[in-house]
Amino acid sequence: MEVEESAVHDFLLILEEHKKNCERQGKYVEADIAKKRLAELRQHEENRKMEGLRSRQIAQRLGVEEAHMLEFQQFNAMWDAKMGEYEQRATELLEAMRARHTLDARELRRRSSENDGATRRPKFSKELLDLRKIEVSLARQGDYAEAHKVKLKADALEEAERERMAAEREQQVSLAEAKCHHKQENELNALRQRIQAGAEEQRKARQNDLERLMQRYNNVKAELESQQNAERLRNAKGVYPMSSSVRVSSASARLSSPRASTSRLLKG
Repeated sequence: MEVEESAVHDFLLILEEHKKNCERQGKYVEADIAKKRLAELRQHEENRKMEGLRSRQIAQRLGVEEAHMLEFQQFNAMWDAKMGEYEQRATELLEAMRARHTLDARELRRRSSENDGATRRPKFSKELLDLRKIEVSLARQGDYAEAHKVKLKADALEEAERERMAAEREQQVSLAEAKCHHKQENELNALRQRIQAGAEEQRKARQNDLERLMQRYNNVKAELESQQNAERLRNAKGVYPMSSSVRVSSASARLSSPRASTSRLLKG
């Protein structure tokens, strides 16, 4: 590229000098031909340089977009994995707590059943105990008919009292289970709230990271646009002006490659 520009530059200098010589020698037809040829070559060179600049700047912008898309994909992959791990851990914690609650409820029921067994003697009423004493006393006295009547009455009362005590024990068990269930629900709700709070913190952190990523991307785009505008301005001012002397702008083509320029911007 530099060799080609140097050759064009040298040829334009020669053609410019030829035009001046023709002018000094009065060869105006040849001078006019050289003048027109100079204008054509300058316009062609300017178009070539502008097209090269345009292509290079498009490549630079594409490089920025590609780098941003790659960073954005990596960002999403990282955060998706992180949030997926959090959800998996939360599910494991909930399942572990539910399993523990099931074991606790089963143990509570087992202890209640043991308390209802032989280790717990029924506590009958004074009325029933008195009837049993009368029953025994009548039997000892040989009054079996009256003893039988008292026994029937005592048996009915005992059955009623046993049913009442069983209902009371069942009610106590139900109350204990309800209390246990309420406690377990509170524990589950507290864990769910902690999980939800952690998930919300992650969501906010992801949003903040995304905003920083987008701000960085916008800064890179703005900086590149500013650099490219300045380069186009320098190029417009310095590419082969239509004066008598031919100058090649020393400020053109500063970016060595689109990808290298993009890399510098992203690092900045």
